[in-house]
Amino acid sequence: MKEKTSEKILSLLKVEGALTAKVLASELGLTTMGVRQHLQALEDEGDISFEDKKAVRGRPTRYWSLTTQSNSHFSDRHEELTIQLIDSVKVIFGDEGLEQLIAHREQASLALYSDRLASKVDLLGKLEALAELRSEEGYMATVVVDDKAVYWLMENHCPICAAASKCLNFCRSELNLFQTLLAPYATVEREEHIVEGARRCAYKVTAIKV
Repeated sequence: MKEKTSEKILSLLKVEGALTAKVLASELGLTTMGVRQHLQALEDEGDISFEDKKAVRGRPTRYWSLTTQSNSHFSDRHEELTIQLIDSVKVIFGDEGLEQLIAHREQASLALYSDRLASKVDLLGKLEALAELRSEEGYMATVVVDDKAVYWLMENHCPICAAASKCLNFCRSELNLFQTLLAPYATVEREEHIVEGARRCAYKVTAIKV
């Protein structure tokens, strides 16, 4: 099914962060006026908001970004059911049982990811394969190389955010997973965290010099 313009705008703002109508128009191949009509509709629905930032010259520049309400447009992996299941596990099996569940999930993911990354011979290849896997799972992941040649794994959405907010050990487990996968090649640190209010989760991946 063809993606609607409003959905494309939401996806761009999710991945890129705050953008102007001019930039969005360029990305979508539309007129600025046409994009503004969609932006107005999305603002009326409560999915986006704007901030006017002072420009070097002339009038302030208007930047559009997502609101918390917009999360409903992205995968949530059955939020309410997830929370209920976590509560049930804790009641029946206690905190130790929940830890075992998280550990099992981590090991299952490690086996799957290791298999997909095995054929990649360099760090960038492994990271790109990992980002592809995570995107398939709803994390909207990308790989970025900054001006200091440091790799970043960016996850622009968290489909298990409800579970992670309920139990931060899910986030700890995912960081452990990345560190284990890339241990021979790089160190991994989480610098931005959605659960702590950031727009995305950002993992700094620093190559280990041999």
